[in-house]
Amino acid sequence: MKEKKIKQLKNEYMNIPIPEELDFVVRKALKESGVKSMKKNNGFKSLATIAASILVAVGIFTAGINTNPAFAQTLSKVPVVGSLVKVLTFREYTVKEEKFDAEIKVPVVQGLENKALENSLNEKYLNENKKLYEQFMAEMKQLKEIKSGNIGVYSGYEVKTDNEKILSVCRYVTEIAADSFTVNKYDTIDKKKQILLTLPSLFKDDTYIDVISENIIKQMKEQVKTDEGKVYWLDDDETMPADIFKKIDKNQNFYISKDGKLVISFDQFEVAPGYMGTPEFVIPTDVLSGILLSNEYIK
Repeated sequence: MKEKKIKQLKNEYMNIPIPEELDFVVRKALKESGVKSMKKNNGFKSLATIAASILVAVGIFTAGINTNPAFAQTLSKVPVVGSLVKVLTFREYTVKEEKFDAEIKVPVVQGLENKALENSLNEKYLNENKKLYEQFMAEMKQLKEIKSGNIGVYSGYEVKTDNEKILSVCRYVTEIAADSFTVNKYDTIDKKKQILLTLPSLFKDDTYIDVISENIIKQMKEQVKTDEGKVYWLDDDETMPADIFKKIDKNQNFYISKDGKLVISFDQFEVAPGYMGTPEFVIPTDVLSGILLSNEYIK
């Protein structure tokens, strides 16, 4: 029952519609900017106890989008990203009751010259969190009617990389009921070319899927061997066949670190038990050197 709920939560979050403009913007910008070929030889944090006092504060980002008039707009600035691009935080919704707790923050990117990309990203962020809030409120209503249960939802973001070239932002959602479940989603932007990078766009072809997967499995086995506390769902006598990690998804979560390394990220329960959180694996650049489309991003 728990596994069914986890898969349902993940599917609902991951299937939120993404504006079609994103695909068009990425493809167009990549084509116009061009790339140089590279030579072949070259968690989840613990959560506070739900407060007993009742306080409901609701805020909403309203720039050009129709919203419930009862929502109050709140805005807080975060330090400027680079010389032009900056990130704003809109406290979308906060709900605090004895058995129900929600803290939902929306990242909003500003300062991109590519307004089609900027608007598409911000629309996506707003849609994600609006849907998350609506689902929370609906479930809270049902639980109140039967006078049973308690739930919490926590959504926010973390800037993983912020330098002259790259802005990598992680958006996370943690839902708590009988158990907790965390999902991460990432956006990596080339601030100079004003384009959104995807995992496939970094490589010459789909061979990166097997190359990266093999390296991750190797890292998993090494970690398990040296640390008794590490457990991954590998092809062994203890893991159910359906759970065994075989390969990454074509569009697997990733970001580019501050020192130019490719980092592959997994959601909670995706490749390991829940207590392992959201595992990340830094892929050595020499493993990728023969299949990268260019050496512009991965160093």
